[in-house]
This record gives sequence, C-alpha cells and structure tokens, in this order.
Amino acid sequence: MAEHQQIQPASGKLGVLTPGMGAVASTFIAGVVAIRKGLRLPVGSMTQMGHIRLGKRTDDRQPLVRNFLPLADLDQLVFGGWDIFEDDVYQAATKAGVLEKDLLREIKDELEAIKPMPAVFDNHYVKKLHGTYVKTGKNKMDLAEQLMQDMETFKKRNGCDRLVMVWCGSTEIFMKRSAVHADLAAFEKGLRDSHPDIPPSMIYAYAAIKMGVPYANGAPNLSADVPALLELAKQTGSPTCGKDFKTGQTLLKTVLAPGFKARQLGVAGWFSTNILGNRDGEVLDDPESFKTKEESKLSVLDTILQPELYPDLYGNLYHKVRINYYPPRGDNKEGWDNIDIFGWCGRPMQIKVDFLCRDSILAAPLVLDLALLLDLAKRCPALPGGIQEWLSFYFKSPVTPEGLHPEHDLFIQQTKLKNTMRWMMGEELITHLGREYYEE
Repeated sequence: MAEHQQIQPASGKLGVLTPGMGAVASTFIAGVVAIRKGLRLPVGSMTQMGHIRLGKRTDDRQPLVRNFLPLADLDQLVFGGWDIFEDDVYQAATKAGVLEKDLLREIKDELEAIKPMPAVFDNHYVKKLHGTYVKTGKNKMDLAEQLMQDMETFKKRNGCDRLVMVWCGSTEIFMKRSAVHADLAAFEKGLRDSHPDIPPSMIYAYAAIKMGVPYANGAPNLSADVPALLELAKQTGSPTCGKDFKTGQTLLKTVLAPGFKARQLGVAGWFSTNILGNRDGEVLDDPESFKTKEESKLSVLDTILQPELYPDLYGNLYHKVRINYYPPRGDNKEGWDNIDIFGWCGRPMQIKVDFLCRDSILAAPLVLDLALLLDLAKRCPALPGGIQEWLSFYFKSPVTPEGLHPEHDLFIQQTKLKNTMRWMMGEELITHLGREYYEE
C-alpha cells in the first residue's frame, strides 16, 4: 500500500459560490436540490455515479467514488453567487428552459430562496450583455474587496465552514497576458489603478484566491491563468483549475481524436459548427468574445494529434470552428462536425457527427464535481495551492505551469484523475501493465 495522505474531514457546510447564475448555475443548483429530494439522479457526475478500481483486477474492489473519497455530501452544500440580473434561481431556471417546468415547480420554494448578489460587471468585456444589477466602486480593488466582504457575509449568514467558487459566467473578450499580470505587486497596483487588462473574471479570481477559497474557471477567459494569481494561490494555499468546461462538441473531439491517433489514421480536415440560442450564444455572437472561445476550441486537436511528430498524418490538418447564435434553440445546442480522414495508401474517408446536446445539462455535473474535488484538494495538505492539473478532465483548455503542454486526451486525463484519487487515499496506482497475471 502507498502512503495515505492526511485529509481533513469534510465537516460542516460547504458554500458553493458561482459568479453568474444563469443557465449553467441554475441548472446545477436546481439539479442538486432535486437529487437531494430523490426526484432525479446525478447523471453525468463522476463523483456521484462513477466507480474507481482499486488493487488487482482479481480483487474486484470498485467502490463508488463518493464512498471512496472523503467528499462533502450533497446535503452539506449551500448555494449562492452573483449575477447581473436580480432573478432568483427559480426565475433564472425557468427562463433558461433547461429543466422541465414540472420539476422546477416541485422545488420552487428552495430555488426562490437563493438570490444573487450584485455582480462585478463591465460591458466593455462582454459587449452583448447589459447588466442592471451591478456593483460600483472607486476602483477595481474596491470591487474585489466588496466581493470578499460578500463571501464573508455569505459564509457567516449560512453557517458555512468552507467555500469554493466556480465561474459560471459569460465568455469575455479575448485577452493576452501583459505586464500587469506578471507578479502580484504589479497586479494589485493594477487593481488600484483599474487597469484595463484586468477584466471582471480576474477580479473574482483574485478575491477568491486572496481569501484562500478554491477557484475553478468554467469559461475560456484568462481569469486566474496569470503568474500574479498563481503566485497568490501558492501564498494562500488556494487550489485553482480551468479553463472552459468540456461539454459538447469539444468533449467528442477529445474522444474521437485519440482514437484516430491510436490507430494511426490521418486527418485532413475537421470542420465544426454550432448553433445555440441561450445567453452564451448571444455573448459569443460578438467577435471579440468568440475569439476567446475559438482559441479554446482550436487548441484541442493540435495538442492531441501532435502534427510535429506525425507530419504525414496531421501536418496539413485544416481545422475550422464556427459558433452561430440562433435564438429558437435556446440551451439546446447542436454541434455538427465534418471530419475528413484518410487511411491505408492515403484513401479518403469521412465521418459526420451531429450532436444535439443540452449545454447546461452537460455542464451542471461538472460544476458539482469541481466544487467537491476542489474542496477535497483544499483539505489535503499534500496538494499545494495553485494549479490542480489532475482536474484537467473537466476542461477544454487545461491550465498547466509555464512551459508544460496541457494533456487533452480524455482517457489520459481520466487516468491521471483516478490515479491522483488513489494516491490521496494510499492505494496503489494502476498502470494497466498486468504482467503479474501471466507470471509464474
């Protein structure tokens, strides 16, 4: 047996705070409430429905993840967050139209009691939205301090022992790292000076990390992925991860592309287009916000297929991604892919994929898993603050330390995720070599 890491117990209440309480967050919260009441199952949640193999294949030990790890129980979760509109969670979930109205009516009282706090928002960074329920302050540091006060008040009012923050807000305009992100001193000066390279998502990330609260970024925004906030996360012991929930079309890419590479099948072109009509679709109708999402989606194939190693198979891959705002679909996104592959002697073949998915239905269980696993990471002293690469399984653009390429292959990510769980609990890591079954 390996050494068991000393993990603090998940005692008391865990507050789950979401910047953004629209379709994704309201679907997540309503779903957990419904699951707690026995009205639905947590389908899509690895922590709730997944099993983990322990020991040899002959041992037949495969407990549920939630029984294996010392995770917070769903009954311990308390929900809150911020939004640019005043709708309570029942109103937000009803407008989003993701879950059935009959189900929402059964849990109406619980959802109406969850109301957002005024958000930090600036129309410059999300041009298609015009918030009416927003904070004002003398500078961005003042706004960050208001968020920290919100967290303290929420924690005290709800009797929470711990907090986690999961960004469920919109995609901001495309940004690159600049001098203000280089170190913590420059960043905090930038907050006081209201520097334009510090968008709202970065203010939320700073506020959480400053307080030692774990932070996950569910959008492709730069957010906590800058040296200054990594420096702060190490100081405060705050686990961080991101970026951009891996849900619909990109989820399928991280399943299909490893298969092509494993069988040495060539890929000449991959055309992807999406239509969706929720708030996310409206935001992405702005070219600057789409640029942020495009960078996240395009990075996946190059990292998995490694054209620099396989120039004959993937060196001329043409990859195109499009997102189209189409209001009639609401949250029911359609992702359509045309994949031109080639095989033996270069003979061409095609694959067509039409994924009629529900974006928030796929994202909601990721919010749950990330909240529970980040809280676990915070309680495990052997896991230092900062980037939790073992949670890459959940993201389109996994954050890694400077100079380290992210791993996008879903199956490698799953192996890393489960081996980290085994390591935390003092179980042997599984390599799948299996020689011991064939040796005398």
